[in-house]
Amino acid sequence: MRAVQLNLHPAPADCPPGDLFDRWPSLADIPEAVASGGTRVAVVQAAACDERFVRRGVDYRFTDVRGLESAHARGRHYANLLRALRADVAHVHSLAYGEDVLAISRVMPSLPIVVQDHADRVPRWWQRPAWRRQYRVVDAVAFTAPGLAGRFERVKAFPPSLPVVAVPESSSRFTPGDRTAARASCGLGGDPCVLWVGHLARGKDPLTVLEGFARLGERLPAARLYCVFGSAPLRDEVTARIEGDARLRGRVALLGRVEHAQVQVLMRAADIFVAGSHSESCGFALLEALASDLVPVVTDIPSFRELTGNGAVGELWPVGDAAALAEALFRTAMAPPAIGRVRAHFQVELSFAALGRRWASVYARVAAKRRHSA
Repeated sequence: MRAVQLNLHPAPADCPPGDLFDRWPSLADIPEAVASGGTRVAVVQAAACDERFVRRGVDYRFTDVRGLESAHARGRHYANLLRALRADVAHVHSLAYGEDVLAISRVMPSLPIVVQDHADRVPRWWQRPAWRRQYRVVDAVAFTAPGLAGRFERVKAFPPSLPVVAVPESSSRFTPGDRTAARASCGLGGDPCVLWVGHLARGKDPLTVLEGFARLGERLPAARLYCVFGSAPLRDEVTARIEGDARLRGRVALLGRVEHAQVQVLMRAADIFVAGSHSESCGFALLEALASDLVPVVTDIPSFRELTGNGAVGELWPVGDAAALAEALFRTAMAPPAIGRVRAHFQVELSFAALGRRWASVYARVAAKRRHSA
């Protein structure tokens, strides 16, 4: 089986191909995961240049798409590359390129095509008839969790017969480490030590998390919460909430943005990972926590249910329910899972090798279905 992954969003013109892996880590992460499952993998990346190289066993082809203004022209261009690469299945990243997918299929009608969601938006009402027409040629669409397809299905963006498969968007290379050494390195403390990694934004609901943690502090006054974040539109509200509540003052530290390598150290140092997200297409910070053997206490949303095995590791709590969060934090602090249990779940279900096996299975099913219907 040879899979060709298509990244149809053009690479930034000011970024040389070799540097793009630092800017877009998933450019390598996803094909390397697939390759780890025994599938031969090539990647076609839309770009402003032509370049070919092999990296960690994956064949990358950056292809110049400047001047290809129509979907028909792009489709023929990509189809020529797919033929040259002897693709058995095409794996298209993002739901936003249905027009190009349809054009490819018209040139290569027998080629199985899988399209993967990457936090894509539901089409506007006037775009939906075109989506239904475009997605009739697709053999499967992948989401981190089947429930995430619901927002597209409710507006009938997909044809009713389109299969939905569950495959996480990516994995993580984080590993567990010695907690005592990690705490000495980064200065975290607390009993329990709770870590938040996410933007201080409405959709992440930091104010509910703060209230839940404040209630935990009434029962466990040694608890501490550390917040790592990038963008912070709610920074003022969060700061005011902490300073205005005696249960939070001195117990919550806003760390702000840290280097990615330092996030791994913080996760090794913490006892609990907390998240209050209202929705996520995957949950990369949660993936990193699971890889680090850090027990999660996260909202009961489709992607988090999928990543935690429906709460098989950690706790799930209802969105916006601070009281339920406080109880979940308390239960976890009082009865943490055995060391290694969270990591064991990650290894079996979410590691790069596990993703490779999942994708190999998806590719084999869609290819077999095409052969059977031919």
